[in-house]
Amino acid sequence: MTAGAQQRLDELRAAIAHHNKRYHTLDAPEISDADYDALVRELRTLEADHPELADATSPSQAVGGPVSSTFAPVEHAIPMMSLDNAMDADELRAWADRVSRGLVAVAGDAAAERDDAGDAGETEADDPPLPVVDYVCELKFDGLAISVRFEQGRFVQAATRGDGRVGEDVTANVATIADIPTRLATDAPPEVLEVRGEVYMTRSSFDALNARAEAAGEPHFVNPRNSAAGSLRQKDAAVTATRDLSFWSYQLGEVVVAGAGEFATARHTELLAALGALGLPVNEHVDTFSSIDDVVDHCLSWQERRHDLDYEIDGVVVKVDDIAQRRLLGSTSRAPRWAIAYKFPPEEQTTLLRDIQVSVGRTGRATPFAVLEPVFVGGSTVSMATLHNEDQVQFKDVRPGDTVVVRKAGDVIPEVVGPVSSLRPAESVPWSFPTHCPSCGNPLVRPEGEADTRCVAPDCPAQRDQKIAFFAGRGAMDIEGLGEQMVEKLTAAGLIRDPADLYTLQLDELTALDRIGATSAGNLLASIDESRGRPLPKLLTALGVRHLGPAAARALTAEFHTLDRVMAATPEELAAVDGVGEVIANTVTAWFALDANREYLERLRSGGVSFGDADTAAAEVAPSLPQTLEGRAVVVTGTLANYSRDEAADAVTARGGKSPGSVSKKTLALVVGDSPGASKLTKAESLGVPILDETGFEQLLATGELPDGSA
Repeated sequence: MTAGAQQRLDELRAAIAHHNKRYHTLDAPEISDADYDALVRELRTLEADHPELADATSPSQAVGGPVSSTFAPVEHAIPMMSLDNAMDADELRAWADRVSRGLVAVAGDAAAERDDAGDAGETEADDPPLPVVDYVCELKFDGLAISVRFEQGRFVQAATRGDGRVGEDVTANVATIADIPTRLATDAPPEVLEVRGEVYMTRSSFDALNARAEAAGEPHFVNPRNSAAGSLRQKDAAVTATRDLSFWSYQLGEVVVAGAGEFATARHTELLAALGALGLPVNEHVDTFSSIDDVVDHCLSWQERRHDLDYEIDGVVVKVDDIAQRRLLGSTSRAPRWAIAYKFPPEEQTTLLRDIQVSVGRTGRATPFAVLEPVFVGGSTVSMATLHNEDQVQFKDVRPGDTVVVRKAGDVIPEVVGPVSSLRPAESVPWSFPTHCPSCGNPLVRPEGEADTRCVAPDCPAQRDQKIAFFAGRGAMDIEGLGEQMVEKLTAAGLIRDPADLYTLQLDELTALDRIGATSAGNLLASIDESRGRPLPKLLTALGVRHLGPAAARALTAEFHTLDRVMAATPEELAAVDGVGEVIANTVTAWFALDANREYLERLRSGGVSFGDADTAAAEVAPSLPQTLEGRAVVVTGTLANYSRDEAADAVTARGGKSPGSVSKKTLALVVGDSPGASKLTKAESLGVPILDETGFEQLLATGELPDGSA
């Protein structure tokens, strides 16, 4: 058994050392954090079970990774330690129990020493009382830990954590970070004040970075954490300066105070306040609790809200607030006993890529996707993930048979980040994009200068089915029960060939199909009937005209009120509508000019679908809310907590405003939610358009005034 344990220990130690270098030194991890944590936990468990096989050089005892030779080494006066992890509530409570027992043990040792010295007298010593422990909770930022050194109040040096004892000198690069002051905000600074914290990149800065990369024809960056770490390790600080890095401070390292003075606080929360008073950035989300149950609730709450922020977090750091208690608890060789990191469920995992297939959408776009060994990631089991387009597959070089990193954040569509190259099978060969449509067999075409490959066959079954499913979708005609599988069943039976046929379906036709009972058929027909009266913007969106989205559909409805008037309008009249413009006007005009489309629309009309009405439309647009935004344009990007994209736009138009799909000089404000569009953010910043969060948006709706301090 010992021989087998030794072999597995050797394998784990070698693998962890390899991944430490990839993550900490090269900023190019091959596996997810969750998979890395699993390796470390297995190693520590095995070492605990076999203490005779202990090795002081084991990576289980190490902090960080090896130092790069690119930068000069910096020896930390006080080691930069790591943190132990709690993966669930039980482990967090077990840590709190160890803290309490540790403090009790220290108190007991002190009492025993007093007894030995005769201080206890002849009375029997009572059991020491359970200690009162206050916990302070901070967000665990997904960035790069650094130390920033000030001497006589002036910034003089910055270093990465490195292996905990020796880091890399990144002074010139850190000097470009606007958050870090060149001088502390005090007239009586300590001789030396070493502040520790996290360099990170906001989501919006990351999106803007990728937008610039795309415009320059360069590969996309993988994630904000790796981008921040790579930016900080640039040889040329001028490159770092373009990356828009940020910094949070959260701890002290070395402190030297002249004379009898002392820079010290009794509690960690007081320390954070002191750092803020010195002009150092301190995160606002700091909370204290006296109950570990409240700490658990706090961690679970942030787990649900982790995407509400413009920066990435992967957990909550829980610390003992009392500094004196920290000193009593001490540290292990790699981590303090008085702190722990509660880790959120992983949003990246590794799994087997079984196959790469191609789906064809309603516009003919052929999109590659990965067929995966099912894996639990981002709160759900994932068996498929997008690969975007041919260029992305080639750039990432993912192949069937690869072990790949899969990422799923919140409601974002799962994607394959890249392969674990070290686990690639020897017989692996690059994947090639198919030359013919997997649905109809016609040749696929990639127009020159475009990233997308398309099937241009007009009778392609996949395009037909996707067009019908889009028509019935929630953002369009919202026909409940008509998903992709039902559409495929109806088209395969020859009952429908386009959305207009939906309005001629009969009950007996549906019940004749396999596994469709009378109740299901009746519900579907009722939903189809209900869709006949959908508002005109829904119908315009459902038509699937290229570039014509919900915002432009609402703008056209507000101007023309009926579909017939939209069809009769000239390109110039359409383009003059705010939020439409020349490109949409031309595609709309061209679409309505086709005889086949006109015939399709008449069949929709015959099926009883509403094309709008001038009189009722005028009544519908009569203001019922204060017209706080009359004549002004507010653009929304990203996902808001309390509004869908359509609801946010409706909230603007209901108050007399406009909600176009793009930012211009006329835009009053850009409202930014989670995962916003990089192009809108970049354009708003270049034009000086104010940027609001959801709270600012609601204030704008209520008052018509931009909130103070809007970006």
